[in-house]
Amino acid sequence: MAEAARRRRLSLTQQIFIGLGVGVLFGWFVHHYHPDWVVNIRPFSQIFLRMIKMIIAPLIFATLVAGIAGAGHFSAVGRIGLKAIIYFEIVTTIALVIGLVAVNVVKPGVGLVLPAEATSEITANAQTWRDILLHLVPESVIKAMADGDVLQIVVFSIIFGIALGMIGEKGRPMVQWCETLAETMFKFTNVVMHYAPFGVGAAMAYTVGHGGLSVLKNLGLLVATLYGALIVMYVLVFLPIALIFKVPIRKFVRAVREPAIIAFSTTSSEAALPRAMEVLERLGVPRRIVSFILPLGYSFNLDGTTLYLSLAAVFVAQAANVPLTIGQQITMMLTLMLTSKGVAGVPRASLVILAGILASYKLPLVGITLILGVDELMDMARTMTNVIGNCLATVVVAKWEGEFKEASDADLAIAAAKGEI
Repeated sequence: MAEAARRRRLSLTQQIFIGLGVGVLFGWFVHHYHPDWVVNIRPFSQIFLRMIKMIIAPLIFATLVAGIAGAGHFSAVGRIGLKAIIYFEIVTTIALVIGLVAVNVVKPGVGLVLPAEATSEITANAQTWRDILLHLVPESVIKAMADGDVLQIVVFSIIFGIALGMIGEKGRPMVQWCETLAETMFKFTNVVMHYAPFGVGAAMAYTVGHGGLSVLKNLGLLVATLYGALIVMYVLVFLPIALIFKVPIRKFVRAVREPAIIAFSTTSSEAALPRAMEVLERLGVPRRIVSFILPLGYSFNLDGTTLYLSLAAVFVAQAANVPLTIGQQITMMLTLMLTSKGVAGVPRASLVILAGILASYKLPLVGITLILGVDELMDMARTMTNVIGNCLATVVVAKWEGEFKEASDADLAIAAAKGEI
């Protein structure tokens, strides 16, 4: 009986899509017949946004400190770790640039009508390099957390994590506390997401009720832009890297297809991690490199997520009719490079990071609730890209170290017959 009840229970994704559909229909009804109802819908979407904002500061602080101090990324990675981190940062930067170029060329947010109340007080004042430099360092981390200033939280967290790692075993209790806090905030996110169908439905009803059905065209264009940008990432970044490092492409594709499908269908990189580690070892990467580089990449090499975040943030700015200068977009890109670390494997945690970025630039958080309606479609592709990118990075580091021992076709065929690849 309990098993049957579990089968009948709708997944969160299904509930969100239902909320999206109901919100669109109700918004259309309000827009045409009772436009005065619009103002009464908004508080139900704002509740969701306030709950998301609660998560931002503790989640970023905990994941960065635990990732830096807990894994010893700055004191024990050695030569292999240094090469991996250099590779990660170059590739994720390229991913961010691709996302920014795609959203600026296609402009999926232009013409989207956000409610006037959401845009009336939005400003994006130009900043000099001196302002940006000074703004990096918080006068008070408590104030930075209260204001939701993501960049200042990141700077404090990085320095704190490095200092914590330097004191060695004495810092273990604090590292464990941060790890516990991170796990708690991920669970907190899961709890908040139970309200997501209502928040998404209310936000969609509010937006459609205010501006009509034209919003749906923009969301469809956003999804298409992301998929197009990811294709560019595969063709112009992953493929040349594989050719430069002489990665056996056919064997690599054969090995990683199953972890990629797992990631695509579950929208969780963590779900694909065990299988990815197994198939990479079968492909010829030494176990010590697989067990170190692949988990490291899950914190520092989120190619799909970083591309999505840059694209989504500018999409919201376009929808709010807030022009961002090249300097502001570069600053946003650098912030996203840091804030996107440590959230792999947590469905929709990227929305929390996106909320922090939008808050930093005083952009309307209502854009998140609109994106959430189609986020599952985008999450599948970006999560699969994260996994494939990390598998490629692991092989590249092994080739770079001269320790990749390519498996023969016969060995791979045997492994496939046994269901091991």
